[in-house]
Amino acid sequence: MKSQAFISKADTEQIVKAIESAELNTSGEIRVHIEGQCPADPVERAVYIFNKIKMYKTRERNGVLIYIAHKSKKFAIIGDSGINAVVPPDFWNEVKESLGEYLRKGEVAQGLSVAIGMAGDNLKKFFPYKSDDTNEQSNEISFGE
Repeated sequence: MKSQAFISKADTEQIVKAIESAELNTSGEIRVHIEGQCPADPVERAVYIFNKIKMYKTRERNGVLIYIAHKSKKFAIIGDSGINAVVPPDFWNEVKESLGEYLRKGEVAQGLSVAIGMAGDNLKKFFPYKSDDTNEQSNEISFGE
């Protein structure tokens, strides 16, 4: 199964709307990447994807990547250096736990939507929305094989 076939068009639209909504409250940039296999550590793979899709190209280095390898049943949530410099070490734990619960139930779109909302709420404490904020990253889901 191609990774784009892993979620429906309606689910994709729901996830993109969740990103758009979450980014109304924060200058942070949230992206989702979905692929099939992750043969190694999902955090390392997420860092690779983060760099490959140039998520570091934000003014405040405040991009967040939610990475899912659906066939491998692995996922990771990582933030850029601007986020990591100011948030506590357990910053993503609650979001990861919530997303993991949804993924175990097979509720991918709902889980991503909730996780994206939580990420936006968490980020706004450190990176509130500014009047001159621009959308620095695509809100579309990126896909691997």
